[in-house]
Amino acid sequence: MMNYTPHAGAKVADILALENIRRQLIRLEDTIIFLVIERAQFAHNPKIYEVGAFKEEMGFEGSWLDWFLLETERTCAKARRYTSPDEHPFTPIEQLPKPIITPQKYPALLHEPAARHPSVNVNHRILDFYVNHLVPGITEASPGSPRRTANGTVSNPINPLDDGNYGSAATRDVEALQAISRRIHFGMFVSESKFLAAPHDFIPHILSNPPNTEALAGLITKPEVEAKLLIRLANKARVYGCEMDADGRVIPIPDQELGLRGKIDVDQIVRLYRDWVIPLTKDVEVDYLLHRLDGVSQEQIDKWMAGAKVNGK
Repeated sequence: MMNYTPHAGAKVADILALENIRRQLIRLEDTIIFLVIERAQFAHNPKIYEVGAFKEEMGFEGSWLDWFLLETERTCAKARRYTSPDEHPFTPIEQLPKPIITPQKYPALLHEPAARHPSVNVNHRILDFYVNHLVPGITEASPGSPRRTANGTVSNPINPLDDGNYGSAATRDVEALQAISRRIHFGMFVSESKFLAAPHDFIPHILSNPPNTEALAGLITKPEVEAKLLIRLANKARVYGCEMDADGRVIPIPDQELGLRGKIDVDQIVRLYRDWVIPLTKDVEVDYLLHRLDGVSQEQIDKWMAGAKVNGK
């Protein structure tokens, strides 16, 4: 939580520097890949995502994963996790307990009305793609296709989609979901950094009627950076997902066989970012910008625009 903050006395400008944010995003890549690999060692276990499948055991109306998220986030809330501006619970914040320890004092890094606007929180969309697309993909959840563990053995030949490890699978789910959520919502810091660097570039598109979301997206998007990101992810997944022999030597495995003989299918990691993480991050970034002027005085807006004229723009 806020572990990208260098030290307590760090300046806001240093914390919001794009290079500083970039370092944190790269660290999150490693975290997410490892957590997805951990989840992939278990079967799909679709029962844990079915609403009411454990109703009698839990006395809870939602799914096993919903319950697991709620109980985990209750504990995290008591430990003040969600007082940090880079953390967003899947459980509605009003349903969580207050911290039992005094919240830390963070510098004002984000524009609060924008950061707390309901449209900026996309956890419901993250949960949807995770349950319906990512988990089935990394566990090879197709009828009649046995799920193989890292050592090549069939996890449950009778029902290859269900190995009964509901607690372990849900634990990995919660960890992966929280990391993916943190990565996607980090887009707010990117937007704030770029907005403060050149507010006059953004303000006309925010104030236009209707707001020019396409232009805003263009100001924060760099296709060449995204292309490099996907290459880096594939290389990391290829390395992290390989096996080693008893002497510590890497066992060569073709990419197309990594899903069965290795720990993870490289394409699934690339697809995770290409189809979901990157698009959802853009949505968060644009939605944040749409509300960046909420509560901002006209005097401040005029100063930002006047600064553009002084700089010759």
